[in-house]
Amino acid sequence: CGHAFEKVLSDVIARWNRLHGKDVFFLTGVDENAQKNVQAAEKEGMKVREFIDKNSALFVELCKSLNISYDDFIRTTAKEHAKIVQKIISKVIDNGDIYKSEYEGLYCIGCESYLTEKDLVYGKCPEHNKEPESRREEAYFFRLSKYKSQLQKIIPKYVVPESKQNEVLARMNEELTDICISRKGAEIGVDFPNDPIFKVWVWVDALINYISGLKDKEKRYWPADVHVIGKGINWFHSVIWPALLLSAGCKLPKTLVVHGYLNIGGKKMSKSLGNTLDPLELAGKYSADTIRYSLMRNSIFEDSDYSEELIITRHNNELANKLGNLISRVSALIEIHGMEKTNPISSKKYILNVKKHFKKYEVDKALNEIFAFVDYCNLYVQENKPWETKDKKILWQLANAIKDITILLNPFMPSTAEKISRTFKFEISLKSLQKPINPVSVKKADILFMRIQ
Repeated sequence: CGHAFEKVLSDVIARWNRLHGKDVFFLTGVDENAQKNVQAAEKEGMKVREFIDKNSALFVELCKSLNISYDDFIRTTAKEHAKIVQKIISKVIDNGDIYKSEYEGLYCIGCESYLTEKDLVYGKCPEHNKEPESRREEAYFFRLSKYKSQLQKIIPKYVVPESKQNEVLARMNEELTDICISRKGAEIGVDFPNDPIFKVWVWVDALINYISGLKDKEKRYWPADVHVIGKGINWFHSVIWPALLLSAGCKLPKTLVVHGYLNIGGKKMSKSLGNTLDPLELAGKYSADTIRYSLMRNSIFEDSDYSEELIITRHNNELANKLGNLISRVSALIEIHGMEKTNPISSKKYILNVKKHFKKYEVDKALNEIFAFVDYCNLYVQENKPWETKDKKILWQLANAIKDITILLNPFMPSTAEKISRTFKFEISLKSLQKPINPVSVKKADILFMRIQ
């Protein structure tokens, strides 16, 4: 579910910006040039190409099942990607920032990275709960240490939230050494420029996908406005990536959003730890919007627990009882009594707060604010009792408030928003958010969220 969380978060940010009329290019995809893919393929008795094709298809299916509105899907085994990787590494070589030496250290196959003793917890990689293996090899190194002072200035403006800035700055201030960026004799990957005995380290290869995935649109969309990543790969994106770009003479991305982990019983979800929820399996049971909503109710920047029970609870208590009930009651009453234009319920406070939270990428808080407005509207129904008073003005006020709620909710739950907009006959756009709803005839809405037993 970690992949699902990240993809939905990225999609919500993309859809929010599209709602504001911005030119958005949303890139996602898969990093495939990992030695662990070779090992996994061997374990399953498959050819490597067959194995990565199968995995890639699963990620495409996940995006489809969660209604992810990506513009392109990159696979790092693509020939076009390899060309861009070699081009950028060649620029780093020309800048004098790559040299050949020998490396000895502790290597985690799951991380595809060397670790220090400080990185280990009880002698094991904390991400994969496995002991790293000792390796000694000839390799190419990148002069990462050269960029320390520049990185110290960049990171506070680049990394969100502040707590994740502080983590990498503290680690960098302790020690910033040059890094090994090649693998000798690897079975998969991009050939190192002018020395095909070596492959480019998978992490360097993977980071460059942000540029290679743009293809002929690089001039239009680079530098990226935002990268969305999990905290486990913060170091690679906040330190190694900008340093490589500086060396290659490329522009830097503007913002790095670092999200927390989804946990089960307080422990990170991980295949290697054997405590995962299969998002495709969940998508077979629950609607995309139910899953999207339940994921975005979790903390974005901090670790938080997630479970199938939580999906059901949030669906029943919040979507069915609160949002679904509001739409059902108001649409049914308007069908009977109609509505008449008057002064609207003020949604200004909620709209401003949602915009404020999105500006800081606090997507979970933005969603909380939208549902605070839903709660207010449900209370307004109870207090004004339009089923008794038959007050058409109250019903118009509620319909107008529902319009605003729906437009704000669209990035989170696009299918649900479309259904509501068809019932109350308004357009989902920023313009409609500022424009009062027309007092049109409305039929009672179909049930949006059937309760899950």
